Amino acid sequence: MSLRDHQGLGLSAGRPASVERYAEAVQLLHGYFGNPLAIIDAVLAEDPEFLAGHALRAALMVTTSERRAVPELRRSVEAGEALIARGRGNERERAQIAAARAWLDGDFERATDRYNLIALEHPRDGLAIQIAHLCNFYLGRSTWLRDHVAAALPHHARHEPLYGFLHGMLAFGLEECHEFERAEAAGRLALDCNARDPWAVHAVAHCFEMQGRLADGSAWLEQREGDWAPDNFFAIHNYWHLALFHLEGGDVQRTLALYDGNIRGSNSEVNLDLVDASALLWRLMLAGADVRERFGALAEVWQRVDELGYYGFNDWHAAMAYAGAGQSAQVERVIRGLTAGMSSGAPGRAEVLSACRGFAAFAAQDHRRAVDELFAVRPFAARFGGSHAQRDVLELTLIEAALRDGQHALARSLCEARRARKPDSPGPRMLLARLTAAPERSGAA
Repeated sequence: MSLRDHQGLGLSAGRPASVERYAEAVQLLHGYFGNPLAIIDAVLAEDPEFLAGHALRAALMVTTSERRAVPELRRSVEAGEALIARGRGNERERAQIAAARAWLDGDFERATDRYNLIALEHPRDGLAIQIAHLCNFYLGRSTWLRDHVAAALPHHARHEPLYGFLHGMLAFGLEECHEFERAEAAGRLALDCNARDPWAVHAVAHCFEMQGRLADGSAWLEQREGDWAPDNFFAIHNYWHLALFHLEGGDVQRTLALYDGNIRGSNSEVNLDLVDASALLWRLMLAGADVRERFGALAEVWQRVDELGYYGFNDWHAAMAYAGAGQSAQVERVIRGLTAGMSSGAPGRAEVLSACRGFAAFAAQDHRRAVDELFAVRPFAARFGGSHAQRDVLELTLIEAALRDGQHALARSLCEARRARKPDSPGPRMLLARLTAAPERSGAA
């Protein structure tokens, strides 16, 4: 039976009701609302030969970036492959299963390449565009974050549901390519189409963060909170962005309140949420806040979920929590795991290893070694994924390590470069003020 989905793309099989529910699940995925997995599970229970459903389910598992999802990812990939072996599936559906298979096999780069290729060859495939976007984010592929969406946009009209979501994705890609003015415009256009697009809200928040527009950023998130916070998978990350604006403005108490209430208040054990918690606590520590007890509680969660060795960006943030809690043995466990897995070919593994060593050295007050490790990895940090805003904690730690080691020339240069990027932010000015009061190491270059 041949049907077409909500974007007019052919499906090799499926009942009309399955196709309608598939469209509903994909739409929820675009906005990070509700439970698209529950919807597609119900569809497949009644229509187990719906190959597009298995491809969607596999894609949802890919987006978690968690080892815990691997058994369910395997289940979906193998179900899809069994149907393909019986001659089912069109070229696009088979390609989606192949992309998920590459991720299952641990070849994240090949999986991302395949999802990008599907999005380019089938620019009305909203699922492929969405998953390619997230995979590009996980691998730090800034230009692809922008370009695969830009290539799809001419194939969509403004009245169509995906048009706004595409502009939200484009906004984030443009921001990661430092095209802030165009990014902000694209994000605002996305929200004109659909005010409840948390990814677009987030993309514009990134623009404000990268430019040091703290008042604009906090107002932007607070005034739109009702659109992005309730019943949304992405809410914790947007609260993290709100906390960054308050912290850079010097409001430690407001930042701690957001951490306790909005970021860790749910006790989430989702890796993406734990990443935000680790990075915020580390920044608070750099700002002089006593967060060791909070680090200890967070470290317990990281140890309980124990995802080490799957996705390096997560490993780095686990190491942050362990280092902040003073658990040097756990930090060494992360480093040993990364070292043992160096031959696995996971993207950015060598860079993650350097970052973990640098943060471990900082926690041990070996500031000179921290400078050496973090300075060396700074130009290559994008290789282990995430956004500019997320990776910025590396540079903040490098500056702080240089300052504490008395390497004032290096610290000052990094601060001046930071002030040039964020001329209106008080953060670089506060760092420079500390430099004038701190003793310089004898013989420092």
